Amino acid sequence: MRAAVLRGPGDVVVEERPVPRPSRGEVLVRVASVGVCGSDTHYYEHGRIGRFVVEAPLVLGHEASGEVAALGEGVTSLAVGQRVSVEPGVPDLTCEQCLAGRYNLCPNMRFFATPPVDGALAQYVVVHAAFAHPVPADMSDDAAALLEPLSVGIWACRKGGITAGSRVLVTGAGPIGLVSVQAALAFGATEVVVSDVNPARLALARDLGATSVVDARTTSLADLQRPPQVLLECSGHPAATAQALRALDRAGRAVLVGMGGDEIPLPLSVLQERELEVTGTFRYAGTWPTAIALVASGRIDLDRLVTGAYGLREAEEALTAGRRDPQTVKVVVHPQS
Repeated sequence: MRAAVLRGPGDVVVEERPVPRPSRGEVLVRVASVGVCGSDTHYYEHGRIGRFVVEAPLVLGHEASGEVAALGEGVTSLAVGQRVSVEPGVPDLTCEQCLAGRYNLCPNMRFFATPPVDGALAQYVVVHAAFAHPVPADMSDDAAALLEPLSVGIWACRKGGITAGSRVLVTGAGPIGLVSVQAALAFGATEVVVSDVNPARLALARDLGATSVVDARTTSLADLQRPPQVLLECSGHPAATAQALRALDRAGRAVLVGMGGDEIPLPLSVLQERELEVTGTFRYAGTWPTAIALVASGRIDLDRLVTGAYGLREAEEALTAGRRDPQTVKVVVHPQS
């Protein structure tokens, strides 16, 4: 099979590799679509994210879909030919966090495209059968792959306690911000304000259901007519985070989703005087059934986010698409082409 391999910053090559074999409890998936995430681009440009450093050749890509090509011993829940969305992190299922239902916090998590674990920019991958989720026949391969970023948005909504009638502020209208907008609406939010500096992305946010948008270049969040009850901070920008926290209503909840610097200043007096709750998020747990149902029902449109598609040999172009075109939202790679 072919795989796109990162050998170092700015150095991606397509190599021939053996097709992996599924072990007991695993399935082999013939990969149909892989979404390119900001983390993939960051590894490509810098060769590291925080403490995770690319020290050996690494296959990128963790947003994947495909069809089951072979079953490992003991797998009865799936069938060859079945279309699936791949949940890219497999925990140990035995630690304290896993047993408490917080498997996203498993210290022994093996997550696609996080060194040293290879990802899905390849024609075939092996995954634990429990993390290969069947998808409906009418769901596109691209949408099935993008259930992964949607899961980030769903998890953020759960952490923020979004429910019927919630007033929500989403800062950052990148792919995660845009899926968070749709997820918040699906969870029952009646006001969803989106702030960004990119007019094209703000326009798309409005098309996807945002009740209002704020161009952060010219308008302050302090001018919002009603203070939001929940903040989904998806930009990772320290100044945007601080301003958004100041815009929150009393007893509001802030969910920090975007990855920026290792440290950011917080307006402590605002947090104390308003009793704001601030939490981080790390990936997701148990979100795929909800994500599949919301997309299958038409409540969420993931195909609308796709702005470009590339073959595996064009992986480097896919990784740099956002740099070339500011209107890029989400690009996908089709490894079989």
